[in-house]
Amino acid sequence: MGRRDSWTGAPCPVARGADVLCDPWTIVILRDAHAGLTRFDQFREKLGIADNVLSTRLGRMVETGLLARVPYREHGRTRHEYRLTSAGADTLPVIHAVAHWGGAHTSSPAPAEPMRLVHLPCGQDTRPGPSCDHCGAELQRDDLHRVETWRYGIDAPLAEPVTP
Repeated sequence: MGRRDSWTGAPCPVARGADVLCDPWTIVILRDAHAGLTRFDQFREKLGIADNVLSTRLGRMVETGLLARVPYREHGRTRHEYRLTSAGADTLPVIHAVAHWGGAHTSSPAPAEPMRLVHLPCGQDTRPGPSCDHCGAELQRDDLHRVETWRYGIDAPLAEPVTP
């Protein structure tokens, strides 16, 4: 494919997907959006990202349909939250696959519990995939709970997507 400015119109779906998802900030913003973060200040605090970089990434994620910009009022001022769209919510298996791969093939600077994915109907750990490793039921987004104690110190419930 060679040098590129954009793979938006590429015939290859991997290239088009990479064009949207493969910026490192995008993938970690998605991780945190799935954990329920919605506000600019929350992302900035958790990620330690510069305001201009975060603003650019959030804008691109809205533009590509991963997030919806939703107004809210705070102290008499209109501000915006960034909520997962259905396209953004559909990145959950990608986030899980990257976490699984990272846990298996990279090392952590400090001992850390790996990310766990719990299938709520049976209460057992499972891996990303079409069905639960324990009970065999088809995995549905609403039936999953992500546990990332290394990052948040508590269980991280999955955020609900919005319809823009």
